[in-house]
Amino acid sequence: MKISVVVPAFNEEKLISATLDAVKGSLGVFENRGWQTEVIVCDNNSTDQTASIARALGANVVFEPVNQIARARNTGAAAASGDWLLFVDADSLPNPGLFEDVLRTILSGRYLFGGVVLRFDSAPFAARMTVHVWNTISRWKKLAAGSFLFCDTKAFREIGGFDVGLYASEELDLSQRLRVHARIRGLDGIILTRNPMVTSGRKLKLYTQKEHIRFMFRAFTRWRKVLGSREECHIWYDGRR
Repeated sequence: MKISVVVPAFNEEKLISATLDAVKGSLGVFENRGWQTEVIVCDNNSTDQTASIARALGANVVFEPVNQIARARNTGAAAASGDWLLFVDADSLPNPGLFEDVLRTILSGRYLFGGVVLRFDSAPFAARMTVHVWNTISRWKKLAAGSFLFCDTKAFREIGGFDVGLYASEELDLSQRLRVHARIRGLDGIILTRNPMVTSGRKLKLYTQKEHIRFMFRAFTRWRKVLGSREECHIWYDGRR
């Protein structure tokens, strides 16, 4: 068996090293069980040293010229040869305990996909409460956050991967489609809780509370129009780092 870790990255020279070190330090969980592993970084048209840093750290670097997270994830997945795909954002820090949970989940034979509850590395109280609410919804609806999602490779390809019509929340759309696909196959999805993953809270500092609230309100009231627009989803695409 083989697992492919896919890391989409756009101008992540400040954080990509820590993420790849965390991934490599956790993959031993699979390798000790005889699994093959690979790490693929999709450079999403970066203008900094993201790609060269990733290569220096031993990752297979592929290039996606269209600046869109869904396309970056799909391009990384297209280069993968593993039986399972594990998507990790370039500003997140998985841990060996989490990878052990993923391995056990896969070996159980009961699940087609999964995610994990999240924790910010630093965030104000309101943001911590927001992520607590999100974790509750995530577990209830089996929606995997994009910062950490794993799934059966064959299933991912059968349903067409991430929807390139979306500039944000593409992981929620994928989770919903994987859930339907899993049900057809008599399987399920799962959100892991024992080992939360730490992810960066930098966007909470780079953008005002008003900007976040405005985006969430617009996404809730006109979700397809907003999530299908790069301009509306500027928090992910305007290059602030």
